[in-house]
Amino acid sequence: MALVPYEEGGGWTARQLHSPWATFHFASRTIRLQQDWRRLGVAAVVWDAAVILCAYLEMEGIDLRDRSVIELGAGTGLLGIVVTLLGAQVTITDRAAALELLESNVQANLPPELRPRAVVKELTWGKDLDNFSPGAFDLILGADIVYLEETFAELLQTLEHLCSEQTVILLSCRIRYERDLKFLRMLRERFSVSEVHYDSSKDVHIYKAQRGSRKDDL
Repeated sequence: MALVPYEEGGGWTARQLHSPWATFHFASRTIRLQQDWRRLGVAAVVWDAAVILCAYLEMEGIDLRDRSVIELGAGTGLLGIVVTLLGAQVTITDRAAALELLESNVQANLPPELRPRAVVKELTWGKDLDNFSPGAFDLILGADIVYLEETFAELLQTLEHLCSEQTVILLSCRIRYERDLKFLRMLRERFSVSEVHYDSSKDVHIYKAQRGSRKDDL
């Protein structure tokens, strides 16, 4: 879920967030996503961090074919859809309230032959983690999922459960508040963390994290 605070107001950004549709072009396909700000708020709009992470994965030419990927807080599903189109086997997760819109977007934007490669599943951080095999994923993705300080411990618990020694975590975010930096400090206490990309036009950082000091390439 794109968990960031937002004040309603004017301007181009506000109009984009309140638009019922958002359109993007990734993986040689046009992706058209339904948004529903009025009903679901920040969980149902596309944020810059997701767009930047999609662009990063394409720009770097990262080979995702047959990789096992999980996205946390998927919101409208852009990132999970793009990663599926790039060849991964993807588990796309969010809290229960967001799943109907998420599932609809995933089904609408994947060709029939790829739909079995994308599974939409409920995940509330820190809860029912036994529903997910520990250390089963090559790559964990999150875009703008760092904002509520009270969720930091549960998010870290979830990351640790999902990670093996070989798992790579990519978190895309805008650093808005001191508490965001606090999360990065907490992350560094448990993982080896480096910044791998910064988009100055959108002020979005992408951080790579792994257990210990191991530095696997994607």
